[in-house]
Amino acid sequence: MQCLHVNIRQATFIVLSIIINNINIIQMADKPEKDVNSSNEGTRTSTALPAFEIDERCRADDVKCKDLHPQCLKCDFNMSCIYGELITTKCETIDPKINCSGDKTFTKTLICRYCYQTEPWEHTCFLRADCNSVASPRVYYPTNCTVRDDLLCLGNRTFTKNVMCNWTGGYRWTTALILSITLGGFGADRFYLGHWQEGIGKLFSFGGLGVWTIIDVILISLHYLGPADGSLYI
Repeated sequence: MQCLHVNIRQATFIVLSIIINNINIIQMADKPEKDVNSSNEGTRTSTALPAFEIDERCRADDVKCKDLHPQCLKCDFNMSCIYGELITTKCETIDPKINCSGDKTFTKTLICRYCYQTEPWEHTCFLRADCNSVASPRVYYPTNCTVRDDLLCLGNRTFTKNVMCNWTGGYRWTTALILSITLGGFGADRFYLGHWQEGIGKLFSFGGLGVWTIIDVILISLHYLGPADGSLYI
């Protein structure tokens, strides 16, 4: 009897386990479709393109559409044009939300060239002040340049360009030359240009008994001796 009682308990436990597993399988069968849908909804939300944000340069309502910043326009450029020739292209505002006066579809004339081919006065570059302007040969460094707002050209409006190191720390050539002629024996010209060690040596040697003073006058007059920070004279 005891053995029969145990078998009944085991059989009951097995039946209940089978029922519970079947219920879980049924629930799992219904679940994927909902999860997929919710997953797709989440994907659509995260990958949806954001609403168009109008650039500040495109917010001037009193400006004619053809005079808008090129960043606000969409033009059909002829990429097979001949470099240097004048071409006419059809342009329109990049988005209907831009408020401007006049026709939103118009033509503009430009020179066939990429933005990086513009003249130096037609773009501005980020200049550095940590290079040696008086090095020989002259030093060049890569920097980012952007064309003027009123200029229309092919390609990216911001590009990389090698620029010659050419900056000034505010030192005047005339001041350095006058100090070298009048107070050069005391090292005033060297102190002014930032050459402190040479200035101290020049001071205590009375300008190298005059020889050092004459040499510095010649070097400064020829622009061979410049500021210690590597910058150019004003």
